[in-house]
Amino acid sequence: MKIASVILAAGQGTRMVSNLPKVLHPLNGKEIVLYAIEAARGAGSEKPVLVIGNGADEVQRLVGDQARFAVQNEQLGTAHAVMSAEDLVKGKADLVLVTYGDMPLLTAQTLSDLVAAQKANPGPMTMLTVLSSKPRGFGRVVRAADGSVKAIVEEAWATPEQLKINELNVGAYCFSAAWLWDALKQIKISPKGEYYLTDIVAVAVEAGKPVAAINLEDELEAMGINTRVHLAEAEAAIRRRINERWMLAGVTMLDPNLVYIEDSVTLGMDTVLLPNTYLRGHTSIGEGCRIGPNTLVTDSKVGNDCKLLASVIEGAILEDRVTMGPFCRLRRGAHLREGVHMGNFGEVKDSTLGPGTKMGHFSYIGNADIGENVNIGAGTITCNFDGVKKHPTVIGDDVFIGSDTMLVAPVTIGKGAHTGAGAVVTRDVPAGDTVVGVPAHSIRRKKEH
Repeated sequence: MKIASVILAAGQGTRMVSNLPKVLHPLNGKEIVLYAIEAARGAGSEKPVLVIGNGADEVQRLVGDQARFAVQNEQLGTAHAVMSAEDLVKGKADLVLVTYGDMPLLTAQTLSDLVAAQKANPGPMTMLTVLSSKPRGFGRVVRAADGSVKAIVEEAWATPEQLKINELNVGAYCFSAAWLWDALKQIKISPKGEYYLTDIVAVAVEAGKPVAAINLEDELEAMGINTRVHLAEAEAAIRRRINERWMLAGVTMLDPNLVYIEDSVTLGMDTVLLPNTYLRGHTSIGEGCRIGPNTLVTDSKVGNDCKLLASVIEGAILEDRVTMGPFCRLRRGAHLREGVHMGNFGEVKDSTLGPGTKMGHFSYIGNADIGENVNIGAGTITCNFDGVKKHPTVIGDDVFIGSDTMLVAPVTIGKGAHTGAGAVVTRDVPAGDTVVGVPAHSIRRKKEH
């Protein structure tokens, strides 16, 4: 059976008190609506139809080609929103999955179960329900004497007796496509002047068609985002899911509540994550690493057996056995080869440090290519910017850079050369030479005996 998905994301989201459309608020590094799209695709929908309205242009720009778009020009309720997708969906699928764009905790597995239940259902629709003592404004599921679903009653219109019902409508449905579109047209307008999708249950029941329901096991999946309080609750739930998954895969976290891992991150076993570690974007961490405390890694690749203490790393590559920190920063384009050590308060940008190189504290390296087993003394700076453009620094293998050396680019330091403390190097230094002074000049080496 072919499955189409309609995701409702046209609401105002006024309770967020924000200029940003509700579904574009970030949640653990990813916009809320993207979770709904991924879940729908995971349940078998090739390219969901996203019904947009409020902030339509912004939503469309963000989502791009991950969905097709239907615009609900008038906010006339959830049933009207689904009808807005009719031209894109009708006649193109056997089943239609309908969900909301503000429910990021609903998983692809749950939606797959919902689809499977409808495939086995002789009636026209299957809905998702949850048993909960926290109604969160959800409609109540009214059952008939035989246990079948009789109606969904919105909280605003429920009687005191109905408000006591603890089976709630989650807001996820799977419909027979052959039945859905005509059924939507039979829904009557509510006292608020809107057409509620929940009233489609009554349409089925009045026609003598059975409405099936499956119960959600994890109550958290039913959480919708209406306020920033809900956003924080969902953030905590998603982080808990991710952290538990990685701990079961062999990663140690001293305090999982203080570790922040985005879904796009990968981790090797026997890595230890200390408190206040943030791993973001397309980051991969190898095996046996020790990250943190107080470390932020974004869009970077970290090898095996690395130790990163209280540092900020963005768009960098670290090979095996790199150690750094505390208070180091790697900016985009930094590449630390195997066994590199960076001392505290060091910064590297758009540069490669060769294997075994040691970089002292309070140093800045930019636009440089540094060889193997180089010693970079404390306070060394590559003066790479002349006010108009940046220039490269090249340092050969086995070079010793003395403390407080200024390397005024473009400049090349040959293999095995030395610079004295406080040298300002404005010209290339030949291999094996020692230079000192301001500006740096070569001095004769002592003869070897």
